[in-house]
Amino acid sequence: MEQSRRWMMLIASTWIQAFTGTNFDFSSYSSELKSVLGISQVQLNYLSMASDLGKAFGWCSGVSLMYFPLWVVLFIAAFMGLVGYGLQWLLIQKIIILPYFLVFLLCVLAGCSICWFNTVCYVLCIKHFPANRPFALSLSISFNGASAALYNLIANAINSEDDTLYLLLNGLVPLVASVAALPILLLPHSQTLHADSVHREHLNFRCLTILAVFTGLYLLILNSVSYSAETASILLAGALFLLVLPVIAPVVICAEEWSQLFHPNYMSLDDNDDLGLHDEMICKEASSINVWMENFHGSKEKESWTSSFLLRDRLLLLGEEHSANLLMRRLDFWLYYLAYFCGGTIVLVYSNNLGQISESLGYRSDISFLVALYSATSFFGRLLSTAPDFLRDKMYYARTGWLAFALIPTPLAFFLLVLSGSKAALGAATALVGLSSGFVFSAAVSITSELFGPNSAGVNHNILITNIPLGSLLYGLLAALVYEANLGKSNQLLELDGSKVCMGRNCYIQTFMWWGCISLLGVASSFLLFLRTKAAYDSQERNRNWMRFI
Repeated sequence: MEQSRRWMMLIASTWIQAFTGTNFDFSSYSSELKSVLGISQVQLNYLSMASDLGKAFGWCSGVSLMYFPLWVVLFIAAFMGLVGYGLQWLLIQKIIILPYFLVFLLCVLAGCSICWFNTVCYVLCIKHFPANRPFALSLSISFNGASAALYNLIANAINSEDDTLYLLLNGLVPLVASVAALPILLLPHSQTLHADSVHREHLNFRCLTILAVFTGLYLLILNSVSYSAETASILLAGALFLLVLPVIAPVVICAEEWSQLFHPNYMSLDDNDDLGLHDEMICKEASSINVWMENFHGSKEKESWTSSFLLRDRLLLLGEEHSANLLMRRLDFWLYYLAYFCGGTIVLVYSNNLGQISESLGYRSDISFLVALYSATSFFGRLLSTAPDFLRDKMYYARTGWLAFALIPTPLAFFLLVLSGSKAALGAATALVGLSSGFVFSAAVSITSELFGPNSAGVNHNILITNIPLGSLLYGLLAALVYEANLGKSNQLLELDGSKVCMGRNCYIQTFMWWGCISLLGVASSFLLFLRTKAAYDSQERNRNWMRFI
């Protein structure tokens, strides 16, 4: 029964992720929020940034797990979201009146709830799948990208004309998902690992990934025809069926475990054996890297400043635990931080401004479709982050190298929008940004775990994403200032629902140029991180191959 419980934990994390990516649909109701509050684009940007500011307090969720059970932290996150989004919905319905500063605090609370949900899911995957941690993380996190598409189906099934409905759903749906996942989270933690479990895990992950791809295609293709309530209801039922379908995997595993009761001669490894094997591999990694370093230092390349930069304070092995103090002193961490700041964070700002971008280009009626497109392609990007593990036996590259490659579509998307403001260009750019962001957000959790230790990942990853509110403020403020500057041109000004709207390509073209250049800096930083960590990844892979043949 132990193995089936572990898979139920993974399924619970996918459910939580699928219904708690509430930050993806900000663009769906941002125009209504701007109109009700009577605020400028700069002030709206501050509200968008406030949601991301909540992530700066995400480290509190990692600390809270040291003192509270997992399910308690889950429901704290759910109630923070209920209050944060629920009061905003009452405001936008004009049932209550709130000052701007209080709305800002509600956005912070809502953003904090998202981060707490994510931490719960990260810990579930890291704790229950130590041998296949990247697979579990990527599969679970990928469903977070499906949230906007799912919320779009739910909203269309209830009332496709009411964009404010998203706020109510953001408050209620995560709470319902938490209640649904609670019985699974209360199951006891597995303490044993069967000798053949790793092989079976690979097979199960492949099946679940195929099912996830089908779910993503279902949401991507059929969301565009879900405008009527009847059609949306049918499609929503199909999507919920696909989310529940993976429960078959634990049932099959449970049947296998019952059959093994009649064949008790299988081998098992306890946690101490695994720990000893891990320690032995770390010693071998350190030894092999030290030899490589000695040979490298003996070469003429050591005289160049580039070699000095690539060698100074570099990580010698993967999986070494880093405290917060040690993390702050690592050059590799700051390269990683800059890559995320100029890559992952900037696409979040793009998604938050997607409503105003499409509105300024004259595609206001397509906002819901573009949000769903971004969500679905982000879903596939997250699934693609499993590629390094699926292809590991055929072609192996350091995960940081995959990260650098995944950041390349972001500047391409922004420069495409500089060249063209057509609907096709906007859709293509949104898809590129979605794919890139999905891969980065999913792979980043595994990279944090590999570079700075799995046990510290809950805190260290939340330290990493403190760049999100900073980037949201800077990049969003840049976009808002350019937007406001173009409102002064009478031929580009439009009064819509009592608020001023900038119309035309000039509203964002300078912003796209700046964002494209900044994202190129993220690509360069990620490439440097790859060069500095390649030796540690290669050493780990050599030891893995060595262990397979002994």
